[in-house]
Amino acid sequence: MKQINYIIVSILFSAIFVVLYLSLGNEKIYDTEDLVGKKIPEVEINLFENSGVLNTKEFTNNEFTILNFWASWCAPCRKEHPNLVRLSKITNLKMVGINFKDDKSNAKNFLQENGNPFDILAKDKLGKKSVNFGIYGIPETILIDSELKILKKYIGPLNIKDVNEIRKIVKK
Repeated sequence: MKQINYIIVSILFSAIFVVLYLSLGNEKIYDTEDLVGKKIPEVEINLFENSGVLNTKEFTNNEFTILNFWASWCAPCRKEHPNLVRLSKITNLKMVGINFKDDKSNAKNFLQENGNPFDILAKDKLGKKSVNFGIYGIPETILIDSELKILKKYIGPLNIKDVNEIRKIVKK
């Protein structure tokens, strides 16, 4: 009986070793660059202030729309915020902020302290809706056109170079 247990355990460990060894050769980098040029999915997201919902179909009314996924607890979000304020001054660009896994009162305080660049504010309390957009960390920003096609996707905080690039795209 002892010998059978030893054989079973040996086979089990060998199988685990083989699976782990074979998986070392697979490159599993999650990349969302292939989303550029595709349409965003139709998703309903809860509005931040009330019980209403925002449907992504509504973005067809805008020439260009920025979807910015952010949170008050996110240090890089604080770093990028002045650049979002800069972008909010572009007249043909609608700014949609999606508050990600955040406490509502903290998010409100953040916007009161730093300014609110968003035309529309939504919330993704559990982070489940954001996955539909290929979001896996914050801050992330998506620029779409009136056909809901993704023109650019920015992972990490927007910098001044990104702001200038977005200005060029929306001014065409």
